[in-house]
Amino acid sequence: MEYYNYIKSLHLIFVITWFAGLFYIPRLFVYQIEAFHKPSPDKEILGKQLKLMSKRLWFIITWPSAILATLFAVWLMILLPSWFQQGWMHVKLLFVLLLFIYHFKTHLYYKQLQKDEVKITSSFMRIWNEGATFILFAVVFLVILKNSINWIFGILGLLVLGVLIMLGFKLYKNIRSKNPEA
Repeated sequence: MEYYNYIKSLHLIFVITWFAGLFYIPRLFVYQIEAFHKPSPDKEILGKQLKLMSKRLWFIITWPSAILATLFAVWLMILLPSWFQQGWMHVKLLFVLLLFIYHFKTHLYYKQLQKDEVKITSSFMRIWNEGATFILFAVVFLVILKNSINWIFGILGLLVLGVLIMLGFKLYKNIRSKNPEA
């Protein structure tokens, strides 16, 4: 078990880089969607560059990080199978499942945009961008607090955060509609 902390550290490093990719890729999608609606030659120049940036982020950082974070997590679970008996871990694994669903759905958006199929709006993608944030907050509260009462308060705090983010998004949208350069 002397290498447990090394495995845990590697797991955490790859979770961080996975989330970094999940935080940034929807932002690139916002720019890609907005570039799609620009006149030529901006549309083609920006579209080509944003597709390349998305491809590199998705396949060089985000996917490998997701795979490595998962492998190190499985290794940790093998080292400490008693975690499966703890309630907080069951809830955490539910959020990890939601994270994978979010990741795979983001992959579908990636594939559509790589083929210039714009089926979503930049406003939707700005909201989508917050999905990983909610999951991250929930998982961090669960892992740190580990107590069923405390993580319930953490989830309630997460819901409040969600409401605040949505209000902030509405405010930003109103400001942007009055000043398109914002």
